[in-house]
Amino acid sequence: MDDVERAILITFDESGAIDSELKSQAVNFCQQIKETPSICSLCIEKLCFCKLVQVQFWCLQTLHEVIRVKYGSMSLEEKNFVRKSVFSMACLEGIDDKMCAVSDSPAFIKNKLAQILVTLIYLEYPLIWSSIFVDFLPHLSKGALVIDMFSRLLKALDDELVSMDYPRTPEEMGVAGRVKDAMRLQCVPQIVRAWYDIVSMFRNSDPEICTTVLDCMSRYVSWIDIGLIVNDAFILLLFELILIDGLSEQLRGAAAGCVLAVVSKRMNAQSKLSLLKNLQLSRVFGLISDDNDYDLVSRVAALITGYAMEVLECSKRVNSEDAKVVSMELLDEVLPTVFYAMQNCEMDAAFSIVQFLSGYVATMKMFSPLQEKQMLHISQILEVIRTQIRYDPMYRNNLDILDKIGMEEEDRMVEFRKDLFVLLRNVGRVAPEVTQIFIRNSLASAIASSSDRNVEEVEAALSLIYALGESMSDEAMRAGNGLLSELVTNLLSTRFPCHSNRLVALVYLETITRYMKFVQENTQYIPLVLATLLDERGIHHQNIYVSRRASYLFMRVVKLLKSKLVPFIETILQSLEDIVARFTSMNFASKEAAGSEDGVHIFEAIGLLIGMEDVPLEKQSDYLSSLLTPLCRQVEVMLMNAKVLNPEESPLKLANIQQIIMVINALSKGFGGRLVTGSRPAIGHMFKQTLDVLLQILVEFPKVEPLRTKVLSFIHCMVDTIGTSVFPYLPKALEQLLAESELILFGEIVLAQKVMYEKFGDDFLVHFVSKTFSSAHCPQNLAEQYCQKLKGGEFKVLRSFYQSLIENLRLQQNGSLVFR
Repeated sequence: MDDVERAILITFDESGAIDSELKSQAVNFCQQIKETPSICSLCIEKLCFCKLVQVQFWCLQTLHEVIRVKYGSMSLEEKNFVRKSVFSMACLEGIDDKMCAVSDSPAFIKNKLAQILVTLIYLEYPLIWSSIFVDFLPHLSKGALVIDMFSRLLKALDDELVSMDYPRTPEEMGVAGRVKDAMRLQCVPQIVRAWYDIVSMFRNSDPEICTTVLDCMSRYVSWIDIGLIVNDAFILLLFELILIDGLSEQLRGAAAGCVLAVVSKRMNAQSKLSLLKNLQLSRVFGLISDDNDYDLVSRVAALITGYAMEVLECSKRVNSEDAKVVSMELLDEVLPTVFYAMQNCEMDAAFSIVQFLSGYVATMKMFSPLQEKQMLHISQILEVIRTQIRYDPMYRNNLDILDKIGMEEEDRMVEFRKDLFVLLRNVGRVAPEVTQIFIRNSLASAIASSSDRNVEEVEAALSLIYALGESMSDEAMRAGNGLLSELVTNLLSTRFPCHSNRLVALVYLETITRYMKFVQENTQYIPLVLATLLDERGIHHQNIYVSRRASYLFMRVVKLLKSKLVPFIETILQSLEDIVARFTSMNFASKEAAGSEDGVHIFEAIGLLIGMEDVPLEKQSDYLSSLLTPLCRQVEVMLMNAKVLNPEESPLKLANIQQIIMVINALSKGFGGRLVTGSRPAIGHMFKQTLDVLLQILVEFPKVEPLRTKVLSFIHCMVDTIGTSVFPYLPKALEQLLAESELILFGEIVLAQKVMYEKFGDDFLVHFVSKTFSSAHCPQNLAEQYCQKLKGGEFKVLRSFYQSLIENLRLQQNGSLVFR
């Protein structure tokens, strides 16, 4: 081992045992060697003698760099020497009577050698080195090593230059065209003949080398003369390889890949249709079964689905009626196998199930009515959709507890399902009755399925029902067209054994809510809907994600059904007693704050229910008082103890107060201004008392931003609810907001004033000037200017003026500004 080899080994060492300084020296030494004029000779000499793979790789890498970067400055003699030497290595020829050591090296060394040859082809073929392929072919008789090297060369040529699967520069595309044109004229027929002879000769004795050859060949079918492959000899050979039991499964799969390349070749639609018909591909349909090797089944499945896609495309592009009939016959023949493959095989990534099926469904629009065979295909498409949208049971626990794996799988499935549900809607338009029958039967089948599949089957069936509802118009939903009435009845009356599962519970609730327009017209179902939303399937579900979603959906249902729910108010409130009690009787010693998300939605729903004029005044007052009184009492107790809060209790108690403000705000949204200020002023009085209590929060906690924001939000809500009755409370509110405010508060205050001006107009301005500004001893001219700017509507201008005004007033009053 000489110094060069030692240095190369040191540079590749990853053990950590080499001193860093020594490694740095070795790297520098190798770099210096690369710069010597004789570097090509040195590399080729090492490749002849040295069997160390690190040295071989370094030498090949260096040769590659030299050819790419310095080719233009190399002498003719040096170019000839490199060309001859590299070619000799590939063909197992000796270099100066010395056999190259690369022939026994690992695959990555041979791939690097192939890459060098491709670089020479890029630079020299066909103008300088026109005979590389022709010269290579006679050496294939040396056996598997040279055949393997030739295949690596052709694969590298495809990867590095020819294939359009990778982005190419205009220069590279020009060179690729030049190389392909020259090869078509000069050597492609000979190469194809060599492929045929090799596979024929070695199919039994060396299936591995035959597999390599066919995998290589499949890359070239797209741009060579199709007649070289599609002939009695080669096509017969390929189908023999695919169909004969006992041959290597990899070889059979590689042959299927070649036929797929033939099927996928771009050509005139009529010519393509003739080609597809003559292939008689039905002879391989039977290979898609559980009895065969997984890899073989996958490759044959890719062939069959690719063939089906091409037939479908031909059916769209051919013009003659006879051709259209032929294409539909071929499609009808292949579709059952395609459906089976979609449900039972690992599909090729390049094949889009949705794209193919959508294309096929589109062709059905030409037929009215649909024929029996097409109706069968519709059912099979629906079965494919159902299979595809079903979760894998292996993720059941992850999805139920919603850990990281579960969240990733759910996100993936949500995205994956989008196109499938679009397909379902399209199928529903072509064959609505068949679609509804299938979905009804899917639900029945899912309920009866075994426990190990029950969760996924039920979730998929419910998702289909939900998607069906999304595709229906409001009119169709209300009318209960087709089997809809039966479907909704079954849905509402069924209790699933797997209802405790998060996914099942969520999709069930979403689906029930989706069909509310139907329930709106068929009120006999309201008790079933309420039971679903309020019991352990909904708001009282054991899973917090489900119960929170149920709370939101319940609020939506109340908004939609409103007065139709009046007879059920007592029942609803009884069902929600425990939820409401979490807020009306908070245990301030508890270390956990009540959940606010579900509480807000539930209180908003309750407000919508009890805030209707259909509810008698006495009952309405009792309902509202039973909620507002304990909630306000909670706030009052908290405020009385505000001064003695210890640091540990304070965050939790403030959070509880914040949640109480939020649920009061939500509750108030159900009461309209006309009812509160007009027909039932007693209700308005309750809200005024509540506002009085909540304004005290600004006194005790003027700098707690979350509380301040929530109180401001409630004031805004009261502007809509109690109207001008809110005016007497404004000075107090603004006094506390400005007493120790920072600049950021001016925006909130100005926004509040702007909202009230837009709501009440000049009535608000009169009150504001006479009460608020006068108590601050504001000059009349400045007050009038502010009113003009408030009318103007420019928020930034208004805020700037108001801030300047307040700061000037503060200075006049020694920094103190108090509104009375």
